Amino acid sequence: MPWHVDRTTAPHYRLVNAGRETLSGVTVSIAGSAHLRVSAPSAVAPGEAVRASVSGRDPARDSVLVVRWFPPDGREYLWQISL
Repeated sequence: MPWHVDRTTAPHYRLVNAGRETLSGVTVSIAGSAHLRVSAPSAVAPGEAVRASVSGRDPARDSVLVVRWFPPDGREYLWQISL
């Protein structure tokens, strides 16, 4: 898994590319009733981060973040992150 989730300032999250490769086509969405504000560059180099802010009544109970990306080999990956 190339991502590390920095939760120190939750509900503002940093999704850090902890891998060795630049990830492209990066998107972040939310499943559930919470609202999402995100600054997601389309490509995230090693050590760089995507910032996502979640708001809502109780996001930890009814929402998850969904991250989508493509490593250099072109495969599509999806990852759900519990809040």
